[in-house]
Amino acid sequence: MSEKILLIDGHSILNRAFYGLPDLTNSEGKHTGAVYGFLNILFRTIEEEKPQYLTVAFDLKAPTFRHKMFEAYKGTRKPMPEELREQVPLIKEMLTAMGVNVVTKEGYEADDILGTLARKSEAAGMDATILSGDRDLLQLATDKVMIRLPKTVRGKTTIEDYHAQQVIEKYQVTPPQIIELKALMGDSADNIPGIPGVGEKTATKIIVEYGSIENAHEHLEELKPNRARESMREHYDMAQMSKALATICTDSPIEFSYEKAKLGNLYTKEAFLLCRQLEFKNLLNRFDSAAVQEDTLEQEFFTCADLAGCEALFAKAEAGKTAGVSLVTENGRVFGAGLALNEEEIYYIPVEGMITEGYLCGKLEGLLHKVSESNTENIMKSNTDDVKKDPENEISDVNTDGTLKYDKKCVCALDVKALLKHIKSDDPMAVFDAGVAAYLLNPLKSSYTYDDMAKEYLNGRILPAREELLGKKTVEKAWEESAEGLAAWACYMAYTALACRKPMCEALRDTGMWNVYTQIELPLIFTLDSMEKWGISVKSEELKSYGEKLSVRIGELEKQIWQQAGEEFNINSPKQMGVILFEKLGLKGGKKTKTGYSTAADILEKLAPEYPIVKDILEYRQLAKLKSTYADGLVGEIAEDGRIHSTFNQTITATGRISSTEPNLQNIPVRMELGRLIRKVFVPEEGYVFLDADYSQIELRVLAHMSGDEKLIQAYKEAQDIHRHTASEVFHVPFDEVTDLQRRNAKAVNFGIVYGISSFGLSQDLSITRKEAAEYIERYFETYPKIKGFLDGLVEEGKEKGYVTTMFGRRRPIPELKSGNFMQRSFGERVAMNSPIQGTAADIIKIAMNRVYRRLKDENLKSRLVLQVHDELLIETCKEEIPQVSAILEEEMKGAAKLSVELEVDMHQGNNWYEAK
Repeated sequence: MSEKILLIDGHSILNRAFYGLPDLTNSEGKHTGAVYGFLNILFRTIEEEKPQYLTVAFDLKAPTFRHKMFEAYKGTRKPMPEELREQVPLIKEMLTAMGVNVVTKEGYEADDILGTLARKSEAAGMDATILSGDRDLLQLATDKVMIRLPKTVRGKTTIEDYHAQQVIEKYQVTPPQIIELKALMGDSADNIPGIPGVGEKTATKIIVEYGSIENAHEHLEELKPNRARESMREHYDMAQMSKALATICTDSPIEFSYEKAKLGNLYTKEAFLLCRQLEFKNLLNRFDSAAVQEDTLEQEFFTCADLAGCEALFAKAEAGKTAGVSLVTENGRVFGAGLALNEEEIYYIPVEGMITEGYLCGKLEGLLHKVSESNTENIMKSNTDDVKKDPENEISDVNTDGTLKYDKKCVCALDVKALLKHIKSDDPMAVFDAGVAAYLLNPLKSSYTYDDMAKEYLNGRILPAREELLGKKTVEKAWEESAEGLAAWACYMAYTALACRKPMCEALRDTGMWNVYTQIELPLIFTLDSMEKWGISVKSEELKSYGEKLSVRIGELEKQIWQQAGEEFNINSPKQMGVILFEKLGLKGGKKTKTGYSTAADILEKLAPEYPIVKDILEYRQLAKLKSTYADGLVGEIAEDGRIHSTFNQTITATGRISSTEPNLQNIPVRMELGRLIRKVFVPEEGYVFLDADYSQIELRVLAHMSGDEKLIQAYKEAQDIHRHTASEVFHVPFDEVTDLQRRNAKAVNFGIVYGISSFGLSQDLSITRKEAAEYIERYFETYPKIKGFLDGLVEEGKEKGYVTTMFGRRRPIPELKSGNFMQRSFGERVAMNSPIQGTAADIIKIAMNRVYRRLKDENLKSRLVLQVHDELLIETCKEEIPQVSAILEEEMKGAAKLSVELEVDMHQGNNWYEAK
């Protein structure tokens, strides 16, 4: 069998990966998606082709020898997007780290290099495979040279393979005649003009009959159709030029060594470290960890599995200043813990023998209580004369009265709330949460793992990720089979939490987010933990009854829809629905895609006012979702205590808002009455009622304060209906004569402005023309002039600094503002306008939550905070405590922030959530 060389068109495959995959960025903000896609294509091709030699060719920026011949066509290619351009040196660095032979030649394109190497290899008796997205390379196909062309179909990449025979079968011409086709039909991607009026079909017919453009020109009078004949007559010089441009050079003067091109071990230590740096975690398992692993901390890891040793270890931890801890858990079960006393003493404590789950959690709880007691003593001893900020102490801070806000003695963890599921503590001063700190410092990431934190905050230190230590095993499986990997994982987590404390706290101070961390996010951990542990009670029989009501209405809608359609069809099938609506019924406004007509909500909502069947379909969809997600879905979420314990996520949203999952109780539909009725199933326990307090128009009030617009501030101070006031000003009608429609439109503008709405977006919302919407927005800014300046200023700030901030200092990075893509930049501008407002509102509700939770606890009340939904707090209130809790809600929610307009709270009481809301 002949040896084989794999030749890759570097820019072409990188370009295909860039446009074929979602854009990725690592924690440093580098775009990496094209590099990741390139590597996946490379690995797969090597596995399929099994070559002995490998070379990747790249273009250079200098004009090629071909394009120098034709100045009119030089430099007309579409410029490379910046997000792709910055990945070219990255892929070259990666290939070099893998030992891959990379070839460039000034004045020659990659396909000239590939053509030269393919012919050279063929002459040497080798097989050659060329991987490229450029069909020009089909001219090189022979029995020994195969061209592989990646093609994306419905989001999936397939490969088309061409030897000479496959080219003939597909294009009806021989590989060299591909050049003749290009001479006639051109190729805009390669700056080959072709001749006017000749497409692929006509070009193919001419070349099949005449073989070449020269022969076709000799038989000019016989050419058909007439348009092609006249075009050839007038533009033959252009056809000749196009042929020269399309012809790949197969004897480029390049230096090449098969020894350098020999395919060796791609999975080098250098490539491994670079994959880590770029955060390609899914590729790391391809590397032999023993061969690539750098010096690690593992020599400092110890296992402590005996009771006496464990007692001594925790005594030492309690006596020290700080300790890093990690709890190894899965499905509520504890398998062990990591305990880092310092960088030289890091221990894994497995649950086995005398060390039980209860014993281990008890020792961790005792450690937290000991730290808490120590901090309390320090604060009691403090006064303004003897307490100063300690430069050696990275997280001390001093109140105006001299007491320490946050003393240096603490327990560090990656996720304190995960610890609190197994141990009791209620003292934010006793802990440092590295995960929350990392989230504040970069809220755009989807996860905050210890290896990412180490790389970012420990001077680029590379630690093995969970996947490298445990593979795809569950914790329980690893505990049973791979104690060594589990021990290392626990130790790395404990070490990272401890070691990242100082640099993270310094970063929080440097970015102005120290107060956001210590006064908002850190106390919030304990507030959310309490809410999750209490949960909210659900009446299962009411849930069943609610599901039955939905089923009845869904059945009615189904019959109505079928009757209007004139036949039965699957309403849940977008394809069938599209045919019914846009073909059978002939509704206007349908958008046809490759898979059929789109029946997305935004399209149907435009049609609903005019077509009853569409209105019914939208209601059917909403009710079907209600039934599956809530009526049916909530049943499985009810715990043994009859309550649902949702998880509140603190580190998910970029704006700082809290989200909830398992189940999501923040996304219950409230636009229709049947949606609101789901709240009836949520009830307080006997002897309690629900008190529901909701901020009134908090984001608009924040906008008034942050913009300093006197008119908007005065309207709030006069307690006017703000939407009616806006309508009066915008539409120039007396306040008392504003119509309901004008008020509704003004309300849409008020809230739309907060979200950076465009004239197009507003026109869609109000079903008006874009011109009318633009006029509304223009009048709005004339009415409230400082708002326009404020929002424009936020965009400028975002462009200048790369981020915007809330009133409290929370940062929201906006990399989209530097994007080369217009849509991305526009999105970034909307984010810049909205994030400071929405983020400030999120900060305020968090402050209110923390204060309400603390007051309920400090005053030894039975009532408890059980739910937060954006701007709303729900308190399960003991009936005897209603007056006291009402006062607490009023005081703490209104007093959460000092604005130039008063924070207003709507409060209601009920025997279920529906009544209270």
